[in-house]
Amino acid sequence: MASLPDPGADARLTSRQREILAIAEAQGFVTIDTLAETFGVSAQTVRRDIIALDKAGLLQRFHGGAGPGGKGEALRLGHERKLTLGVDAKRRIAETAVAAIPDGAALFLDVGTTMEATAAALNTRRGLQVFTNNLLAAVRLDHTRHEVHILGGRVSGKDGSLTGEEVVMALSALSLDIALIGCSGVEAGGRVMDFDFGKIAVKKTAMRVSKAAYLLAERTKFGRSARREIAPLTRFDQVISEDPGQINLRSDGLI
Repeated sequence: MASLPDPGADARLTSRQREILAIAEAQGFVTIDTLAETFGVSAQTVRRDIIALDKAGLLQRFHGGAGPGGKGEALRLGHERKLTLGVDAKRRIAETAVAAIPDGAALFLDVGTTMEATAAALNTRRGLQVFTNNLLAAVRLDHTRHEVHILGGRVSGKDGSLTGEEVVMALSALSLDIALIGCSGVEAGGRVMDFDFGKIAVKKTAMRVSKAAYLLAERTKFGRSARREIAPLTRFDQVISEDPGQINLRSDGLI
């Protein structure tokens, strides 16, 4: 059974540990090397801080770095927190994505709060075939306007995501027009990244069986890292953010 956060841990944090938590919350993932450079200390010192914060249930320790969310509550708090952040940005991303989708198209709709916003916006279109492993997005779609298919699998989080071999196998048998894909970060150099290996397997399969893939990502995700690559940025036919004019893929060093 996962341990719960220590209710008295906050009071025992050093100033550096508090700053590490703030950075992880703001960036989504931060490397040990970056933290060591930021604070002017050794990587081993930062590693000890991260281990202590992870044991206290205040963040998640990953290979080479750390991300927000404590043990036993990362998925719950992560999804609830994301629902309240960037609401206008997600709405604009959804509107831009939906404008690029013709009526009658066959789509894959990924997991995440941006995809939930996109599901609601898709109700301005008609006659779509939507295949999704996102339970929360599926219920936002108007079933009188679209044909909605839930790709059954194992429920893997409070975000309503379904993962596992059943999802991958069901997707593998399809031929779709567009895959709408989310991510946790886009590294400098153009690697599109995420944390959950099960979700990444679904994203990769959806991209493989679709004629086009659109990446839907808030501006704050550019420059972030995560645990594993989904695909290179160049693999996507469109990159949709809330303000496309702010993203220059080449000058920002993303590709």
